[in-house]
Amino acid sequence: MPALFPRNEAGTPRTALIATLVSVGLLATALAAPGGLTELVTPGPAHAYGAPNGANGAALPAERVPDRTTEAPRFSWPLSGEPDVVRLFHRPSSTYGPGHRGVDLAATPGQDVLASAEGVVIFAGRVAGRGVVSIRHNDGLRTTYEPVRWSVSPGQRVRRGQVIGTVAPGHDGCPVEACLHWGVRRDGTANTDYLDPLRLVLPAAPLRLKPWEGVVAHS
Repeated sequence: MPALFPRNEAGTPRTALIATLVSVGLLATALAAPGGLTELVTPGPAHAYGAPNGANGAALPAERVPDRTTEAPRFSWPLSGEPDVVRLFHRPSSTYGPGHRGVDLAATPGQDVLASAEGVVIFAGRVAGRGVVSIRHNDGLRTTYEPVRWSVSPGQRVRRGQVIGTVAPGHDGCPVEACLHWGVRRDGTANTDYLDPLRLVLPAAPLRLKPWEGVVAHS
C-alpha cells in the first residue's frame, strides 16, 4: 500500500505553495499570540506530519505548541525515534461524538511500544478485541496505547522509555503496514477531556506539514 504522505520532489510548485501558506499562517498566529513570534521559534527540532482530515486532502493549519509553564511536561514518543504521524488528533464534541481521540503513528508489527512517561499501569488487556495498555502518570494524565501485545500488568510501575509491549497489526483505517494509536487525557475526567499528544511531545517550534494525497476515513 502506498505511504499516506508520499514525498514530493523539493521545489515543486505544490510543495512551494504549501510552504508559503503554512508560513503565512504561522506568522499570523505568532503576531496574535501573547508571546509573539519568539514563542513560536524557540530552537529545537520540529517533527513533520500531515493532516489527513480535509475532505479534499487539504492539510489542516499547524497549531502553536502551548506554553510549557501551563502544560504538562513533555512526554517521549511511544515508538523509537520520531515516527511519522499518519492521522492527527481531532477532539470529540461529546462523549460519543465523532472525532479522533489521539494520534496514529506509523509502525511495524512487533515493534517495541514504549511508556511515554513514568507512571503506573492501570489497564493491560483487551477492549473490543484489541490489546490496550493504559498508564496513569504523576502529572494527572493518562496515556493509552493500542493495538498492542502487552508485556506489563496492572499495578506495575514503569519508567519513561520502558518497553510495555509490541505493536499488533489490525488497527482500523491504518494506511501503512501497522499503526500505533496513542491517546492522552486527564485522569478521572469526562471522556471528552482528551489532549493532543503531539502538543506534549513536540518542542515549541514551528510545525511543518508533509505533502500528502488521498482521503482517510474517520472512525
